[in-house]
Amino acid sequence: MGCVILGRDGDLVGMGATQPPGGPHAEVMALQDAGDKARGGTAVVTLEPCAHHGRTPPCADALKAAGVARVVFAVADPNPQAAGGRAVLEAAGITVESGLLADEVAQGPLRAWLHFARSGRPHVTWKYAATLDGRVAAADGTSRWISSEESRAEVHDLRRKIDAIMVGRGTVLADDPALTARDADGTTRATQPLRVVVGTGDLPAAAKVLDDSAETLHLRTRDPAEVLAALAERGMVDVLLEGGPTLAGAFAEAGMIDRVLAYLAPALLGAGPVALGASGVSTITDAHRFAVEGVTMCGPDVRVSAVPVTD
Repeated sequence: MGCVILGRDGDLVGMGATQPPGGPHAEVMALQDAGDKARGGTAVVTLEPCAHHGRTPPCADALKAAGVARVVFAVADPNPQAAGGRAVLEAAGITVESGLLADEVAQGPLRAWLHFARSGRPHVTWKYAATLDGRVAAADGTSRWISSEESRAEVHDLRRKIDAIMVGRGTVLADDPALTARDADGTTRATQPLRVVVGTGDLPAAAKVLDDSAETLHLRTRDPAEVLAALAERGMVDVLLEGGPTLAGAFAEAGMIDRVLAYLAPALLGAGPVALGASGVSTITDAHRFAVEGVTMCGPDVRVSAVPVTD
C-alpha cells in the first residue's frame, strides 16, 4: 500500500509505504514524513484507510489526529474487519473521495492482495517460457535456454517480489531447479520466496530445493485446492506457478489460475513437451478463455499477460 500527503497548496509534503506485517501502514508513514504540513491537506492512498485495531491502530484515527481535510483512495477495503474507514472519516467532517485510478491499482500493486481478501486463497500467476509453437523443451528434453537473458532476469526480479514459487515433484526430478531469485551474476538475493513442491512422492535428498538458500515446503497432495488452502494458512498471498504441464493443467482445470505470464521465444521446435497438460478440455467450447492485458517485448521474446474471462 502507498500514501502521499499534499499540503494545503497541493504540494507534496509526505509519502510512505506499508511496512512488513506488524509495522506502520502507509498512511502513518506518510503522516510522519509530512509532520505538521499534513494539517489541512489531502491524503491520497491506494486502499481505503483501515478502521480497526489489529497489529496497528486504525489509520482513520491517525488521519483524523493529523488534521487532514480530505482523503482520496482508489479502492475500498474488501476485508469486513478492516473496512469502515470512509464512514469514520466522514463522521469527523473530513471530505472523502474514492475511485481515483481504481482499475490501475486493482490490476497493479493490489492485485494479489485484493484477490486474497475477496476469495480467501492466494493469487496464482502461471509463468512459463515456450517457443512460438508452444514447446517448453526439445524432443530430447533440453530446455536451456528457450527464453532470453532479459526474460530470465525479469523472472528473477518477479520471484523476489512474490510470496511463494511452486513446482511439481516431476519438475524437481527432471530439472533439479533451485527456485531462487538470483542476480545476473548468479548471486542469490537476500529476499527469497517460499519454495513449494507439490507431489506425493519423496524428493531426492540432494535436490537443490532442499538446500539452505530458501525455505521449502513439500505438500504431499495433487489437489490444487488443498495446496492453496495450505499456503493461505501460511499467509501466502501471491504465488508464482512455475511447474510443468501436469501441474499447470491441474490448476487450469480447477479454475485456479488467476493470471498467465507467457514468455514466447522466436523459435520453433516441432516436437517436445508443450506448456499445458490435460486440463479438462475435450472440445473447443470448453477452452479456458483469457483476456490479454498486455503484450510487450522482453529482449527478443514476446511477453504476454492475460487474465481469465469473467462472465
